[in-house]
Amino acid sequence: MLPPIEQIVASDGYRLRTRHWLPKQPPRGFVVALHGIQSHGGWYEYSCQQMCDAGYDVLFVDRRGSGMNAARRGDAPHGDRLINDVLQVLAEVRRRRDQVGSQIPVVLLAVSWGGKLAAITAARRPEMVDALALLYPGLCSRVQPTAVQRARLWLARKLDVRNKRIEIPLNDPALFTAELRWQEFIRRDPVTLRDVTSGFLLAHQDLTRESLAAAPSIHCPTLLMLAGRDRIIDNDATRDWSHQLGTREFTLHEYSGAQHTLEFEPHPEQFVADLLAWLESVSSRRSLAPINQPEA
Repeated sequence: MLPPIEQIVASDGYRLRTRHWLPKQPPRGFVVALHGIQSHGGWYEYSCQQMCDAGYDVLFVDRRGSGMNAARRGDAPHGDRLINDVLQVLAEVRRRRDQVGSQIPVVLLAVSWGGKLAAITAARRPEMVDALALLYPGLCSRVQPTAVQRARLWLARKLDVRNKRIEIPLNDPALFTAELRWQEFIRRDPVTLRDVTSGFLLAHQDLTRESLAAAPSIHCPTLLMLAGRDRIIDNDATRDWSHQLGTREFTLHEYSGAQHTLEFEPHPEQFVADLLAWLESVSSRRSLAPINQPEA
């Protein structure tokens, strides 16, 4: 079944559209999910439905200017605006969670580029995130701008040029998956984001710097999932980043034959089973003792 489409009005009036999977029973946990730079919540319906069937309330937020959010397409005024959007959604979900039970975890889950936002949020506001799931997170990228592109972006920052449209250098669907049917899905998807503004890329630069420095300040249980044949994410650098995490509750899963988007693998049930097992462990620990306490 397709999930209901809802919206959350951000503090600046922007209307963020979301997909909301509601379990039939009282939820075992609440999951707030963030997508990548080009994708949107509609790419991840299988895993979200599986989490919902397992008893989790799943809210997948389309980032402003992405997916179902047509206003100011591909733009962001600054990085903090995107972080504030995430925090506002988390605050709303935590209010709903508290009506069910304060011991139920609120999990922040992010795929690809959304990992930047999730890592920063967990580091800045640890009281808002009970557990963190990073699926092939876009913290350390193989795809880097050329020297000319870096110079142009430096000039855009100096001159405050924020409205220039720039193509996202990931428009080959084969970067995301080797499955032909999913390549065609990405190619034909009318709301996949194809380009962004220079303002978004300036926000991207700022978020990248902060997310790379965020690991020591992340103290909640953290899951990292990597695709072994990823052509977008630098897995070695991402593992190095994870070694700096401030939590001792860290879980790593690697899928040697997978290519970036685990959702689009021939057998996504493998990673979903691992994700559900981790969520179950988080829920079980949460029911036994408070989390987000300072670690020795």
